[in-house]
Amino acid sequence: MTRHIAFEGIENFRDFGGYGTACGRGLKAGRLYRSGHHARASEADLARLKDLGLSLIVDLRRPNERERDPSRRWAGFGATVIDSDAEQERTVEWMEFLRDSDLSIEAFRRYMLNYYRAAPTDPRYVDLYSRYFLALAESDGPVLVHCAAGKDRTGVICALTHHLAGVHDDDIMADYLLTNDPARIAARSETVGGLIFEATGRRPTEAAVAYAISVDAEFLAESFAAMRERFGSVDGYLDAGLGLTPALRERLHERLLG
Repeated sequence: MTRHIAFEGIENFRDFGGYGTACGRGLKAGRLYRSGHHARASEADLARLKDLGLSLIVDLRRPNERERDPSRRWAGFGATVIDSDAEQERTVEWMEFLRDSDLSIEAFRRYMLNYYRAAPTDPRYVDLYSRYFLALAESDGPVLVHCAAGKDRTGVICALTHHLAGVHDDDIMADYLLTNDPARIAARSETVGGLIFEATGRRPTEAAVAYAISVDAEFLAESFAAMRERFGSVDGYLDAGLGLTPALRERLHERLLG
C-alpha cells in the first residue's frame, strides 16, 4: 500500500496502519495517520483532513511550539485533541545544543541518542502517551498523531502502537525509517539550514543538515533499549510505565486489528 500521502502544507503525512500482526488479524489501514504540524495547511489540505473523518488528533508539541505554529482547523472541526501544557524535561535544550555544538553529524547523532534515551520516562511523554492509548481505545474514527516534523516524538508513539498490535519488529523499524524520504529531506534542507544559521551564525554541512532532518535506526533502538533496561521489556514499559491494563489492551486490539 502507498503510505506517504501528499499534502500541500503538511509534512511527512502517512498511514501507519495496514501491517501484518503476530495474531494474523492485521492492523487496519485508513485508521492510523501520522504527520508533521498543520500550521501551514492549505484550504485544500483542510478539506482533505476533514474528509478523513478524524475523531482524535494527538499533538505532541511543546506549548511554545503550538503557540509559534498554531494548528489550522477546518470548518465544523469536532475531533478530540490531546496535547500538554507541561514542559518536557531535557538535559540539553535544542537551542543550547546548537550554540555549543560543532554542528557535525556526530554531534547531531549524540544529541538524538540522548533525546531518545530520555524520552520514554519524561513525565510529559508518559502523560501524553498514556492519554493517547486511553483515547485510542475509545475512539470510533481515524486517529492522527503529530509533532513538529512528525519524525521523533511521533516516531516513538507510532512504534509503540505497532508493538502493542503485534507488528513485527522489522516492519516497525521500516515504518519508522519512511521519514527518510529523499524528497522530504531535499525540500526541508534549505529551511532547516537557514534556521540553524540564524541561531548560531554558522552553517552546518549539507550532509549534517540532511542527517538532522532524518531518523536513524539506532535512535528508535535506543528508546526501546531504555524501556527494557527500566521495565524489563517494551511490554513492561507499556504496562507499568503507561498503565496499559489487560482490559485496555483488549479494547485496543479490538479497535486496531481487523
